[in-house]
Amino acid sequence: MRTTKAILFGTALFVAGLLAGNLDMSTGTAREAIPTESKGIGITKLGVVPKESVIKQTSLDGYVLQLRLATVEPGGQIARHNHATRPGLVYTLEGSWIEGRPQGEREYPAGELIALIEDADTEHWFYNRSAEPAKILICDLDNR
Repeated sequence: MRTTKAILFGTALFVAGLLAGNLDMSTGTAREAIPTESKGIGITKLGVVPKESVIKQTSLDGYVLQLRLATVEPGGQIARHNHATRPGLVYTLEGSWIEGRPQGEREYPAGELIALIEDADTEHWFYNRSAEPAKILICDLDNR
């Protein structure tokens, strides 16, 4: 009887986690709440191709092409966001960080390009769960 109750309780917790979106289907374990705010992150602009040049070269009005260095401190995070109008590439220079997507999480150690790149269908967030800062190179088109 006690075993049946434990199984039912465990199943209920699993289903509740699944419905709440807090279950990583790739590992079957609970995951942190999706961050709604960024913290512990510093951004340094390394270079910008201005709007006028982007228009002249590509006919894309209202965009800049930028290269940035992001440093995500231990315990830092980048809030959930999408790339519907902002394609980009991300490369991990130092340290490692975790990318979260609706399908699950993946770690990116130094020397790895982010999987699936940041295309129109990308929705993701990041955590630095390590004890060292993560340094990330970001190249993207920005229309802000």
